[in-house]
Amino acid sequence: MDAIHYKVRTENHIINKAAYIVLGITIEGTKDILGIWIGENENSRFWLGVLNELKNRGVEDVLIFSVDGLSGLKEAIEATFPKAEIQRCIIHQLRNCFKYVSYKHLKEFSKDFKAVYQAASEEIARDKFEEVKKKWQSSYPFAIKSWENNWEVLIPFYKFPEEIRKIMYTTNIIEGFHRQLRKVTKSKAIFPNDESLEKMLFLVAKNLMKKWTQRYKNWDMVLNQLMIMYPERVEKFIR
Repeated sequence: MDAIHYKVRTENHIINKAAYIVLGITIEGTKDILGIWIGENENSRFWLGVLNELKNRGVEDVLIFSVDGLSGLKEAIEATFPKAEIQRCIIHQLRNCFKYVSYKHLKEFSKDFKAVYQAASEEIARDKFEEVKKKWQSSYPFAIKSWENNWEVLIPFYKFPEEIRKIMYTTNIIEGFHRQLRKVTKSKAIFPNDESLEKMLFLVAKNLMKKWTQRYKNWDMVLNQLMIMYPERVEKFIR
């Protein structure tokens, strides 16, 4: 789940609008756009409405949500799909704490944290984090505090095998989709209304989805892992 922003003319004013997009990985291992909604700048209340609409449309279950760090989004997901695992995007988290780090240290800082999020288990990740904390705490306490405050929503992917981790630990999947949207919409600086923006994004999405015919790599392995981890929740959707 993520949003992409555009300028839209509304009552003789130009307003930044958010296109809320949900990209799903189906039980068959293929990508699918579940919906595009146009609203005000991204907020958790609108996302709650999106999630409720998906539920009312027939989305029965979601195993894992991969999201950015928007405040209140975790609570919105828990209110609609309480059994779902919530994974905050590691790359978003890293980028967000870069604003507290001097440019001359960014490369080294990023490399040190790579050892944290590429760790084989949560226990090892915690040990690596303590090493990073010891090294950088005095220089960049707010960057370290950001990881500590968000640790519980950053660590879920450690319990999964590598094949599932690659899908869930970052929102790069949907960001790739956003890049495709920008290629088509870059010539349009301002949209005349919400409907024109929604229509263009829908048509682009429709064309892109026609090309999404391949399953994720090693999907048979991913599916078997999910069936073991969530036997009752997955097996009822296997045809």
